[in-house]
Amino acid sequence: MAERAGLDTAAGRAVWLRRDAEKIAGSLPPLLAEAERLAATIVSGVHGRRRTGPGEEFWQYRQALPGDVSTAIDWRRSARSDAAYIREMEWDSAQTVTFWCDRAPSMGYASDRDGRTKAERAKLLTLALSVLLMGAGERVALMDSLASEPRAGETQLRSMALALSQAQDDSGDFGAAPPWPEKRGGQAVFFSDFLGDLDNTKLALSAAAQRGVRGVLLQINDPAEESFPFDGRVRFKSMGGVVDFETERARGLKDAYTERLTARRGELEALARGAGWHFAIHRTSESPRKALLWLYTLLGGVN
Repeated sequence: MAERAGLDTAAGRAVWLRRDAEKIAGSLPPLLAEAERLAATIVSGVHGRRRTGPGEEFWQYRQALPGDVSTAIDWRRSARSDAAYIREMEWDSAQTVTFWCDRAPSMGYASDRDGRTKAERAKLLTLALSVLLMGAGERVALMDSLASEPRAGETQLRSMALALSQAQDDSGDFGAAPPWPEKRGGQAVFFSDFLGDLDNTKLALSAAAQRGVRGVLLQINDPAEESFPFDGRVRFKSMGGVVDFETERARGLKDAYTERLTARRGELEALARGAGWHFAIHRTSESPRKALLWLYTLLGGVN
């Protein structure tokens, strides 16, 4: 696919992804975000609940009050003023959402020359959802990248955007989720076409489920991958070049292809259900807002 003008650097692609992500994230109804924050003040561990308490992340300084013990005073900060200050940590019930965004060659497919590839849609949704979650006080992480440790803030978002703008993984036609990290709890979202071997994805999903992680498998497909509009003499060549097949009667393959796609989706749905996850399908011809709204609502309602 030809590079877009002015976006031939990693930084340029990161800016484009971030701009589109914020655009669709910002278009969500304000009432939804407000409702999620309201629910979070009541139910532990969901969006918007930020308060002082036990945790590892610094939140704020406050002036010491009568009754505060001297060991809680941050003497270095207090030395810069006439008052004594307490260093407060953020209550560590903030939710962590970990993303896997497939970067395999198969994700670079787009049947419409003017349409977005599956990879572009996956990256856009990853960043847009991260913008929303960070805005709600949550931490996010991107598997198999320098942003793999859950964090919040502008630096983390930039790190994710840069990681997502890197070149595709050319190790094979199809992607597979990397091993699940040694972390417990939280949620996860896997973006992929899930058209290749599922063994690694099954292992990652099983390890995540064993650690109490709930999540979503979102299969992203191009419309042509569902409708199979090919007829006559067609040469099928995989994005990674592993498969190169030519036929004189492409339409004759449609029924068998459709059956295999249906079977694969049934396998994915069963895999997700067995792990306590959700499975859904998103087509690149659909508005990204539809998937973003569904994901954000779903993640906000799961402890």
